[in-house]
This record gives sequence, structure tokens and C-alpha cells, in this order.
Amino acid sequence: MKKKKFFIDYNAPVTLTFSLICLIALGLGMYTGNVSTKLFFMTYNSGWFNPMTYVRMFTYVFGHANWEHFLGNIMYILILGPMIEEKYGSRKLIKMIAITAGVGGLANNIIFPRVMLCGASGIVFMMIILASATSFETGQIPLTLILVLIIYLGGEIYDALYVDDNVSQLAHIAGGICGAVFGLYNVSYHREPI
Repeated sequence: MKKKKFFIDYNAPVTLTFSLICLIALGLGMYTGNVSTKLFFMTYNSGWFNPMTYVRMFTYVFGHANWEHFLGNIMYILILGPMIEEKYGSRKLIKMIAITAGVGGLANNIIFPRVMLCGASGIVFMMIILASATSFETGQIPLTLILVLIIYLGGEIYDALYVDDNVSQLAHIAGGICGAVFGLYNVSYHREPI
């Protein structure tokens, strides 16, 4: 009888690579006393003529303030990412991450130009909403999606208005809206995912 060989499969390349880049960015930040994080992995309005303002509008999702911040986001990404990547494909997941990062970064730089934002929580919220929309069929809106929108986005809107906790609810809300748009767009128009 032939023995089965087991091997480690890089089963969700975008999810795993994203997580690895975040880990490297965190390590660099710890090594440099967060100088590298501020230079490359935080978004803030450093002037509309500064090219790094636009670069950081996308790269801030890789930066994290500390291990707790990193682990909180990466655990969700490692749980939800492979399922989303399998359903929509790696290339489309890259597009959804980039769009979500850009929307969150731009919103932060316009609404809160002096606030430094880092972390993948907007991506996490996009994945949470998108994951609840994976079983869409034409003409149907799953109750799970409605409940997730009410619980997560409603909670973030409440926190943004009434809680001072040094957390960017704007990034969470932008990520959740992006996830809902991606899910609804793909079903409503019978199109390939974005």
C-alpha cells in the first residue's frame, strides 16, 4: 500500500502574500522605531504634490501599529481570504483590495488630512461583507448580508459618532461599503467579479 505524501500548499497566494507583506512591514517598523511605517505604511495628507501621498494611499494597508493590531487583522484575513480568493480568483481579489485601500486612503486624506492611518481593517471589513454576499442569487438579498451590514456597519457608524477610541471607523465603513458594492455588482449584472 502506497503512503500518501503530504505537502504544504500555498493555497491562497494573494491572501498569504498580503499577510507576509504585512508581517515584513511590521518587522521593519519594529526595527526602525516605526520610521519605515510612517514613511511607507501610513496614509496621511503630506501634500497633493507629494507623490508619496498617493503611494501611501494604497500601502497603508500593510502597516500595523503593533502585534495586537497585526494579529487582529491578519486572523480575519487568513480566515476569510482563501474562501473569497477561491470564489472570485486571485487577480480579482487583488483588484478588490487595491480599490478598497484606495477608497479608504483617499477618504482619510480628504476628511481627516492630519490623521495618520495604518492597518488592514478596511480590507477585513470588505472581506466580512463580501463573504456574507458569496451566496447571492439574482433577485435575492441574503438575510445574512443584511444582518452583517446592520451589525458591523451600524456599529462602526455609532462608534464614529459617539466613541473616541483612536480607531478609524472611516476605514471600516469604506471597506464595508466596498465589500457590499463588489458583492451586489457581481450578482446584479451577471458579470465576472470586478
